[in-house]
Amino acid sequence: MSAAEAGGVFHRARGRTLDAFPAGMPWRKEQTEDLQRVLRDVDREIPLVLVSGNHDVGNAPTPESIAEFQQTWGDDYFSFWVGGVLFLVLNSQLLYDASRCPALKQAQDQWLDQQLSIAGQQKCQHAVVFQHIPLFLQSIDEEDDYFNLTKTVRKEMADKFIRAGIKAVFSGHYHRNAGGAYRDLDMVVSSAIGCQLGSDSHGLRVVVVTAEKVVHRYYSLDELSKKGIEDDLMDLIKKE
Repeated sequence: MSAAEAGGVFHRARGRTLDAFPAGMPWRKEQTEDLQRVLRDVDREIPLVLVSGNHDVGNAPTPESIAEFQQTWGDDYFSFWVGGVLFLVLNSQLLYDASRCPALKQAQDQWLDQQLSIAGQQKCQHAVVFQHIPLFLQSIDEEDDYFNLTKTVRKEMADKFIRAGIKAVFSGHYHRNAGGAYRDLDMVVSSAIGCQLGSDSHGLRVVVVTAEKVVHRYYSLDELSKKGIEDDLMDLIKKE
C-alpha cells in the first residue's frame, strides 16, 4: 500500500481498491469517496501506493477505465526504490485480457522490459513485483483459472522476472492465501482484509526486507490486535 522512504518499511494495497466495478456501476462513486475519506486518516509519513485490480479497471480494461483509475488514484503501473530495493507495480489486467486496449498493454510491456533491464544492471539488493492477479496459485504448470494468468503468459513473465533477478511477486485477487515457487522466484498470494472466499481470517501480510532476504508472514486482524507482530520479525525490523 505504501513505501516509507526512510527505514525501508513499506505497506501496500495488494489489489483492487473498490468492490464496485468501473464507472457507471452502482455505488462506484460512493465507494470511491468513502475509501478516499478513510485513507486521509493514514499517517502522512507513509505515502500510499495503490495497485490496480479487476474491480478498478475491469476484467477486460478499456482506455476509459484505465484513465478513470489514473485520474482518481494515479499511475496504473510504475516503479519506485526504497533502501536499495526496486519495486515494480504492474497492471496485471493488461496481462489477463488486453483485447480492448492493446496499445496500452504494448506500452506497459515496453516499460517493463526497460525496468527489468535496469534491475539486472543495477544489481539492487532485491527486486520485487506487485500485481493484483497472481502468476500462479501453487504451481507454474497448473491449469488456467480465473484467479491466475494463462500458462503462456505466466511462464513468459516468470522467466523474464528470473532473468532480471526478481525475487518475489506479491499478489491478491484469490481472497485466500496461496503461493509457491518457480526456480528462484517466490509467488506470494495473500488473502483479503475484507471478503474471504476460503477459510482464512480477515488479515494482512507483514513483509520485512533485509539486506539478505525478504521475509513475509500473514496475520489475522485478531492476531495483530491481541499479540502484535512476532518477536522474530520485530527483531528483523529493528536491525534494519
